[in-house]
Amino acid sequence: QVQLVESGGGLVQAGGSLRLSCAASGSIFSINTMGWYRQAPGKQRELVAAKTSAGSTDYADSVKGRFTISRDNTKNTVYLQMNSLKPEDTAVYYCNADISTTGWDILPYWGQGTQVTVSS
Repeated sequence: QVQLVESGGGLVQAGGSLRLSCAASGSIFSINTMGWYRQAPGKQRELVAAKTSAGSTDYADSVKGRFTISRDNTKNTVYLQMNSLKPEDTAVYYCNADISTTGWDILPYWGQGTQVTVSS
């Protein structure tokens, strides 16, 4: 059993900052990519940022220069530092991780989601 537990969401004014955390726990053999997605009301879930175990990163164009993804592989934890937040960043943010529990299969796991609301 694998769990992803997120924390750090909340309400912030435009221009402010928030830091999201997501810790993976359970029967984990290895973790490949960890990342963050978001879904705003009436919109599809979209990739915000992702980081592979080798350190490669990918960001949505809309967050480049404002958000930073990082990982602590010793803690199976991924972070998302969000600066210069805008009202359009308002969404439920979901943690995602590609995890192997056996050494040969890799499956995607999702957190429960954390609400980020940016007021104008």
